[in-house]
Amino acid sequence: MKRRSKILALLGGAVLFSAPFTWAQEEEEDYGWELTGEISLIATGGNAEAETLGFGLAAVRSRERDALSFAGGGLRAESTIFSRFAVGTPDDFRVIEESDTDLTAESFYLRGRYQRDISERTFWFSGLGWERNEFAGFTSRLSAVGGVGREWYDNDRGHFRADVGLTFTTQDDVVTGPDASEDFLGLRLSYDYGRQLTETTVFSSILIIDENLDETEDLRADFLNALSVSINDLLSLKVGLHLLYDNLPSLTSVPLLDGAGSEIGSVFAELDELDTVLSVAVVFTR
Repeated sequence: MKRRSKILALLGGAVLFSAPFTWAQEEEEDYGWELTGEISLIATGGNAEAETLGFGLAAVRSRERDALSFAGGGLRAESTIFSRFAVGTPDDFRVIEESDTDLTAESFYLRGRYQRDISERTFWFSGLGWERNEFAGFTSRLSAVGGVGREWYDNDRGHFRADVGLTFTTQDDVVTGPDASEDFLGLRLSYDYGRQLTETTVFSSILIIDENLDETEDLRADFLNALSVSINDLLSLKVGLHLLYDNLPSLTSVPLLDGAGSEIGSVFAELDELDTVLSVAVVFTR
């Protein structure tokens, strides 16, 4: 049943995503592709070492009445702790240094979306997305979505659009709890806001809220706010704050100890509801 649900999700997403190209045959003005990439790297060294690498790539092709977009990226963080001990006598010894490197964060995503105008301000859309974040408790989350939205305004000062859609999600958890729901229907609400603050500075905000209709307590939110400052026509510097919230987070298995500190088994425990990512990235646009 699990495999069948995944196949249905993939087929449903493929139909939603490819059908517009069959239906929309009329000639329209094509504005071509726009590519945007970003990379961020933070590294510290010395008595302790840490490295964080973030990357992303987005491609959008716009026509007179529709647009096709793809996006992918990820985050990976490692930390290294050094321990030292000496061998020999107080007057004659040598210091030995050992290191222990741990992966502290890792996540990846791929997304695709097709959008087509119904009227001057109203549009319908479909899309497919995949995520992997073992530290948040899941090895794979695949979602297909379709819905309608409205563009409230889009001009030189900024834009604002909002949409609503139905989703089907299939998820593989690192630790599967007894009451876990791996396949479920959902309701998605989202907005995309951008504002030109100065000639070189842009503020952007994207919020996506997903409600599990099979278990309404399972509410998830993806909230990204960013401030971008242009360096030249191709490069800009972006500071972003990314919040990921899950009201019913995935489970992890933790050892159960008795009063003497001996392990006597294991129990399920919920992971944290909120993940926060603060990033500084160099962005190129072409």
